[in-house]
Amino acid sequence: MLAVVFAVSLYSGLVVSVLVLHALFILWVVFGAFLAWSRPVLRWPHIASLVWGILTEVLYWPCPLTFAENALEQRAGIQPYQGGFLLHYLDKLIYPDISPGVLTIAALIVCALNLGFYTWRMWDGRQRNPRPKINFREQIERFVSL
Repeated sequence: MLAVVFAVSLYSGLVVSVLVLHALFILWVVFGAFLAWSRPVLRWPHIASLVWGILTEVLYWPCPLTFAENALEQRAGIQPYQGGFLLHYLDKLIYPDISPGVLTIAALIVCALNLGFYTWRMWDGRQRNPRPKINFREQIERFVSL
């Protein structure tokens, strides 16, 4: 009996951990550009996260975190929710009775705005600091004269 209680509480704890990880990933997708602004090493991981977010919304790919959360809920004796993470939790917390289509469009707009920010940032940086044209002959002559 104690083993069953321990297993249920273990799985419940894992469900909460995956839920927190899922929420943090969504916050990363939405607000990661602010962190990546001053940390260039975070730009490409954030862009990859944005692309993943768009693909999961448009192509209805199952999210591995949702899959893990549902499997752990089932093992913990909790009825797993149907549908996506965003619709399940945002519907209850922020937007009562929001349609899945509206939520998908809102998520796509947020991801597209983030990608637009990165595009603008790269384009603006290239306009301000255009790459100098490389004269290979001069470079070789400098290198040889050293």
